[in-house]
Amino acid sequence: MFFQWLKRYMPRGLYGRAALILVLPVVTLQLVISVVFIQRHFEDVSQQMSREVAREVTLAVRDPSIAVPLGFSLRRVGEAELPERDARRWYDFSGLVVMATLTRNIAGLERILLPDDSHVVLYVRGEDALAEVAFSRRRVSASNPHQLLVNMVFFGALMTLISFLYLRNQLRPITRLAAAAEAFGRGRHEAYSPSGAIEVRAAGHAFLDMRNRIERQIEQRTMMLSGVSHDLRTPLTRLRLGLSMLEDEDRLPLERDVEDMQRLIDAFLDFARGNSQDGQAEPTDPVALVEAVVADAQRGGKPVTVAELDGEGAVTLRPRALRRALENLVGNAVRYGTRCEVSVALTERSLRIRVEDDGPGIPPDRREEAMRPFVRLDPARNQDRGSGVGLGLAIAADIARAHGGVLRLGESARLGGLRADIVIAR
Repeated sequence: MFFQWLKRYMPRGLYGRAALILVLPVVTLQLVISVVFIQRHFEDVSQQMSREVAREVTLAVRDPSIAVPLGFSLRRVGEAELPERDARRWYDFSGLVVMATLTRNIAGLERILLPDDSHVVLYVRGEDALAEVAFSRRRVSASNPHQLLVNMVFFGALMTLISFLYLRNQLRPITRLAAAAEAFGRGRHEAYSPSGAIEVRAAGHAFLDMRNRIERQIEQRTMMLSGVSHDLRTPLTRLRLGLSMLEDEDRLPLERDVEDMQRLIDAFLDFARGNSQDGQAEPTDPVALVEAVVADAQRGGKPVTVAELDGEGAVTLRPRALRRALENLVGNAVRYGTRCEVSVALTERSLRIRVEDDGPGIPPDRREEAMRPFVRLDPARNQDRGSGVGLGLAIAADIARAHGGVLRLGESARLGGLRADIVIAR
């Protein structure tokens, strides 16, 4: 329980945690040394010096003639000059040791005054009168007590600065590796060369191997499906040419089958291409992009409207890829429902584009399955009303992941159908 509570207050970044690991032992060591040194320097030394002065004060009160040779200023005072109480500054902690030691070792001591760092004034009652004894504070306390604190602060700050510079150089390769990995996760290829400690270099080389392997697999998948799709177009063209010579009652059903095959091939090719032909990421106004997609859908006669546009600014996106994802979501919404609403919420930390419809929706236990390629949920989305091949949501989810985001499916509170959210971190 304690560690769970403490974890909430710990730094979340690697730099903060590493700095804490370096600074905390230094501060702890300085505190321990300070306590030990102060106890020895301010307590034991002050006690010893105060005992010596106490014996000398006792002799001077008994024989005032030796007060000056002993370094004391001694004079007789009346009862009216006796202060009401002892006095010292509240932060004068060594004065506590001095006052306690003098009280124990001087007989007849009435009052002790420690007005500053330079003087000590005692009021001692002798055999026949009350005497005021003044002497230098240096005789009962160690001189220059602030030097310890000055040295601690100076060398502590110096070592912290050196640790900061060293730590920054050590963490810079890790930061570069994290930036390259994050860029690759968002579909961008940034130049990266491993550097730093041996372990960081090993992680960097492993990342480069992984990135190259993934890029090769994507390229091979695209080339394979592109080749298959290209090879299938030729027999489809011959089939379409042969069908044109048949009678209408025999030709029309077969032509519909050929069109369905052509649509399947185009969908496979579109999925295989992924983001390879969508260009580089660039600053994009998501509000303008959504308005353009909605306007194109409305010109096509689709019942699509803009529900809410919250926020303004530019986000680094691949506009062509994101546009295709939105078109897929809007197409699914109008295929399975009678209304579609699109909204945008742009904050300092994230971008959320929401597409809602009034269709039958998708059961919660099948939403994850619905985003897989080539999956069609007949009971949930009424496939009789469309001719999809199960790639619309998969392409949208793939594009969201390529932007470092996620596609989330839920139930629309506004329309009652499916709610699809593309959430991208800024």
